[in-house]
Amino acid sequence: MAKDKIAYVCSNCGQESAKWIGKCPSCGQWNTFKEIRIANDSGQTAARNAASVVRAGKSNDKNRPMRLQDISSKDEPRIDMCDTELNRVLGGGLVPGSIVLLGGEPGIGKSTLTLQTILNIPDKKILYVSGEESAHQLKMRAERLKPKDENLSEQVLILTETSLENIFTHIKEEQPDLVIIDSIQTISTEDVDSSPGSVTQVRECASALLRFAKSSGTPVILIGHINKEGTLAGPKILEHIVDTVIQFEGDQHYMYRILRSMKNRFGSTSELGIYEMQQNGLRQVSNPSELLLSEDHEGLSGIAISSAIEGVRPFLVETQALVSTAAYGTPQRVATGFDQRRLNMLLAVLEKRVGFKLIQKDVFINIAGGLRVTDMAMDLSIIAAVLSSNVDTPIEQGWCMCGEVGLSGEVRPVNRIEQRIAEAEKLGFSHIIIPKYNLQGINHRKFNIEIIPVRKVEEALRALFG
Repeated sequence: MAKDKIAYVCSNCGQESAKWIGKCPSCGQWNTFKEIRIANDSGQTAARNAASVVRAGKSNDKNRPMRLQDISSKDEPRIDMCDTELNRVLGGGLVPGSIVLLGGEPGIGKSTLTLQTILNIPDKKILYVSGEESAHQLKMRAERLKPKDENLSEQVLILTETSLENIFTHIKEEQPDLVIIDSIQTISTEDVDSSPGSVTQVRECASALLRFAKSSGTPVILIGHINKEGTLAGPKILEHIVDTVIQFEGDQHYMYRILRSMKNRFGSTSELGIYEMQQNGLRQVSNPSELLLSEDHEGLSGIAISSAIEGVRPFLVETQALVSTAAYGTPQRVATGFDQRRLNMLLAVLEKRVGFKLIQKDVFINIAGGLRVTDMAMDLSIIAAVLSSNVDTPIEQGWCMCGEVGLSGEVRPVNRIEQRIAEAEKLGFSHIIIPKYNLQGINHRKFNIEIIPVRKVEEALRALFG
């Protein structure tokens, strides 16, 4: 028999090397290479187990080459997750045979979201594999998530197991329609001589589950941990193996949670799902503006409302700014929920093109509700909030705005302007500032809100502050 192979793998990014290296050439971290022993038949038994499950399951046909013109282009029927927010992030539902990776900070609600979702799916046999919690803990959580007048689903099977070979044995016996792995870092295969959660274990287990999902048509949801940098733990190849990567974000001290798609082979990556954490589980937030707008900010300076779009959903975002004299020699520029470099660019435009000197001022920006917004239409509200705080003059109630700001101080057009205007009108706003170029093709008569077109930043500030 051939001897086992020794390899060195970076614990931060998964880079492999034949010898130990002090600094990783891929991620640049020091002293992250760990020695691992790889068996000669590493991954072979797991692959055979996955293949045996497929042969005993739904798919027995061998793959054969097909002409491109003979392949059907119709979308496969997706599995309804009975959760509007999750369906939107997935692109319309769960695709049969897909493998989804759900990541997030500890205690953020990953297991709660998954268990709550599968309890509401009817007529589907679901196998929930837990390597972190006992069956008793899962039963207590399920009873808390389910209303008292409803019985728990008989189609949900709970398995507490960490061995990949045993998991495939139970899958072969039960033939579930959906498999949940909580979490992939706790699963290990006997073929790899390393502890669960190591680079090799995560890679081999995920590859075997991928082979099973693609061959049998059974979707698999993996729950993963994240590291201290906020990225998914394990090798980067884990994100390449799966079809969809979903990040569950939010602060544990606040009630709102945001479900964001980082990668999706079957849908858009710009969709957001918003939840509110309650005592009996997660509540779907169908109107995001309710958490992004405070109830009353009359008479408060440094607050501007912007009409933003993430994915296909328009919502109004409250931008908060605080400008104060720098207490130290170097002024601070701090942004929460907004791009730090873009903030610096907007402050330079405000100083160069409008004439307001902020070089000796501290500037703090915060997006209310804990949301991270990447829409360029936020530029105009950022500048308006900074100027409002600088001169300590509040913006009148009922005003909102949208527009991208260029380096010359011009207000550039934004996409889907009619949806932004309609959302502002629906929430009771009386005035909205938009780029002048966006006036083309808009029917003014169908809107009751007053539309104020501007071409430069000075015109917008003049309309707001007179």
